[in-house]
Formats: sequence, structure tokens, C-alpha cells
Amino acid sequence: MSDWLEHTVQVEVEIPIELAWNLWSDLEQMPRWMKWIDSVKILEENPELSRWKLATGGWEFSWLSRILKVVPQQIIQWESVDGLPNRGAIRFYDRHGSSIVKLTAAYAIPGILGKLMDNLFLGRVVESTLKADLERFREYALQSQSNEN
Repeated sequence: MSDWLEHTVQVEVEIPIELAWNLWSDLEQMPRWMKWIDSVKILEENPELSRWKLATGGWEFSWLSRILKVVPQQIIQWESVDGLPNRGAIRFYDRHGSSIVKLTAAYAIPGILGKLMDNLFLGRVVESTLKADLERFREYALQSQSNEN
């Protein structure tokens, strides 16, 4: 039996919504700003599926993820279909010159991890990491924008 934890974090980035969307919709680029994501590979035979690898503190997990919904410049929603159980969405809000990027991620705590650590502690660690990831995305996006100009 697994416990599910969910986190929602957001950041405002001083870039056009088109750039925010383009950066996030290229899933294989996510390890550039997502600290724990080691790699993302889109499956050639089915581009709706991608293989993810998470590595942190000696722990390593992988999963196959399916894109459930895409609305350009608004939302990318996913769920895992094998491996580490997770689901979530990245949402984009146009603020006319800046963009709000809101990430919601939910994941099941594997039984062994649940026994080893307090879920509240794990939740705080994950949430602070996701917040830092969005700040790294903000820096990466601003740098990408200045490289385009």
C-alpha cells in the first residue's frame, strides 16, 4: 500500500508565454533545471510516452510517463504508466510580458521509503526541491531569452 503526496509550486518569469511553453514542452531539456531528474527520453515509436530517471542521495527510480493532455501555452498533464507512480500537470498563465508557471506533482511513496522516513519530512524536502527547480527554470529561461536577443 502506498501513500500519495502532492505538491503545487509556482514561479513568475519575466518572459513571454511562448518561450516558457517552448522550454517546458521540450521534455528532454528538463534535467537542466530539475535537480533530481537525471534524464528524460521521448520514445521514438510513441512520442506520447517518455522514459524518466530520477536520481538523488543514492536512490534511483525510473518510470514510463504518458502525456494525457496538451493545450499549447496552457497545460501539459501526465501520469506514469509503469515504475514510480506519479502524475501531475504544468500550467502556464500569460501575464502579458511575463508568465506564471505552476507545477503540480503527485507521487506514491514506495512502501520501503514510507517505512524509512516520515512522509511529512519527505514532503518538505520534495516541495523545497520543486521550488528551487522552478527558480532554476526562471534563471534558465531568462538566460535563454537574453541569448535570443
